[in-house]
Amino acid sequence: HHDHPRQRRIATTIDIELQRSVQDRVSSYLERLPERTSAALLVVDNKDLSALAYVGSALFGDEARLGHVDMVRAWRSPGSTLKPFLYGLALDDGLIHSESLLVDAPQSFGDYRPGNFDSAFNGPVGAAEALRLSLNVPAVDLLDRVGAARFTARLANTGLQLRLPRGVEPNLSIILGGVGARMQDLAGAYAALNRNGIGGSVRYTADDPLIERRVMSAGAAWIVREILEANPRPGYRPGTFDTGSRPRVAWKTGTSYGYRDAWAIGGTNQYTVAVWIGRPDGTPLPGQYGAVTALPLLFQVVDSLPRTVLASVAQAPPESVGEIEICWPLGLAFDEGRAEQCQQKHTAWTLDGVVPPTFAERDARTWSAGLVHVRIDARSGQRLSPGCAATAVKEIDILRWPALAYPWLSQAQRKQSSLPPLAAQCAADGLESSQELRIDGIADHSSIARAPNSDKPAIVRLRALGTTGAVAWLVNGRLEATTESTQTWEYAFAETGEQTITAMTDAGRWAQVRIRVLR
Repeated sequence: HHDHPRQRRIATTIDIELQRSVQDRVSSYLERLPERTSAALLVVDNKDLSALAYVGSALFGDEARLGHVDMVRAWRSPGSTLKPFLYGLALDDGLIHSESLLVDAPQSFGDYRPGNFDSAFNGPVGAAEALRLSLNVPAVDLLDRVGAARFTARLANTGLQLRLPRGVEPNLSIILGGVGARMQDLAGAYAALNRNGIGGSVRYTADDPLIERRVMSAGAAWIVREILEANPRPGYRPGTFDTGSRPRVAWKTGTSYGYRDAWAIGGTNQYTVAVWIGRPDGTPLPGQYGAVTALPLLFQVVDSLPRTVLASVAQAPPESVGEIEICWPLGLAFDEGRAEQCQQKHTAWTLDGVVPPTFAERDARTWSAGLVHVRIDARSGQRLSPGCAATAVKEIDILRWPALAYPWLSQAQRKQSSLPPLAAQCAADGLESSQELRIDGIADHSSIARAPNSDKPAIVRLRALGTTGAVAWLVNGRLEATTESTQTWEYAFAETGEQTITAMTDAGRWAQVRIRVLR
C-alpha cells in the first residue's frame, strides 16, 4: 500500500472556523502596517497544548513579505518576552517576593550598561512593577544574581531552547533579547502560567504526544500570572471597562534590538496566544514595537475566542502563596514593634512563606542596604566613631536604601536615611563616602534663560567633580549622556520650567541640582 506522500491527509488539531477568522483578522490588521511587514500568530488550547489556530506568515504567496517563511518556527530575538520566566525562577529561588525593592538606575554590569526602552529611569521599584513596566536594569540585575548560564539551562529543560551565536556563552544581554527563540517554544512555556507552572511542546496533530515540563512551581506561576494580569490594557485605566465581559489576560510585550521584532504573548485560563510582527528578512521597522504593533492584535484575537464564564474570574492562589505586608527599604515583613523600620509599606505575594531581604549592594565600598548601627552623643545628636567618648551615649539604627536609589527619594526619606554628622572630637570612622560628588557649572535653584533675541534654547555646560570614573547624567530621570570623570557636558534645554539634573557614578554617589528654565 504505497500512498503518494502528497495525497496523505494530515488531520491537525486546528479549528477550521477559528483558523479562518484569525487569518482574516491578521490580513486586515496588516493593511495598516508598513509594506513588506509579515505577522505570525499561534493560538494554543491550555487543556492539552494543542494548536487551534496557526498563522505562519501573513500571506503565503506574497514574495515582498517573504510569505513562504514560517515565522512560528523561525529563530528570532524574543525581546523582553523571557522576563516573566526570570522573575518566576527568582521567586522559586527565594531571591524575591512580588514587592522586593529593586532599583532602576544607570548601572554597569562589567562593561554592560543596560538602558530602558524610553531612556527614562524610575529609581526604587517593586519587582511586580519592574516586570509590568519591563524595566531593563532590574531584569539584568536579577539575571546576574540567578546566573545567565543557569537560566538558559533551566529554560532548555522546559523545552524553551535559546540559540546563541556560535562561540558565545550565555550572558546578561539574553534577558533583553540578545538571543534566538522560536514562537512555538515561547507559547509552550507561557502556557505554564495558566497550567500551574507546567508548560510543554505545542501539539499539531491528535497523534502528537503530550510532552509536559515544569517551567516554574505552581505558586511562582500564580504570582507571575497575577502580576501580568494586573497590567491594565493600554488606553484603559484599571477597572474602567466591564471586567465581566472581557477575559483576564496575563500579557507581556517584547521588542528586539533595532525594532526588528514586535511581540505580544498573552494567556487566559483557556488559551495561550502569541503574536509576532516584523519583516522576515530582519530589516528594522522603526517605531513598530510590541506594545504598539503586536498588542492590539493580541487583544483582538483573545477577545474573539470562545470562552467559558470563568474566563474573567480571578483564580484563588495555591497554598504555597501568601499575602503579607513588607517594608522598604529592608524588604522584611512589617513588625508592629519596629514600626520605625518601615519607611514604606507594600502588600506582597510571597512563595512558601519566604521573605527575602532587599539585595545587598554589589559594590562593597558603598553602603550595604539595611540597618546601620551607630552610637551618638545624646546631647548633640552627633555621631561617635569607635573609641570616641561622650558624657551620654545613645545607640540608634539608621535605615539605608540601596545607594543607587537615593536620587529618587524624597527630602524626608533622605533625611531619615542619612547619618548624623561626626562629632568634631572624633576620628573618622570611614562610614561617610570619602568625598561627595559635586556638579560644577550651575548652582542649585538657579534660573537660566536663552540669550536675548535668540531662538536657540538655553545651554548649560556641566562637569562632575569628585570622581575618576564614568558619570551618568540624567535630566528629569532620563539618561541624557555618560561622561568620563571631569569631562564637560553640554545640554540644551528645549523645555521651560522646573528641571532636575542628576549626576551619578556606578557606585551610587550622586549630586543633584534643581533649576528653572525661563521662557
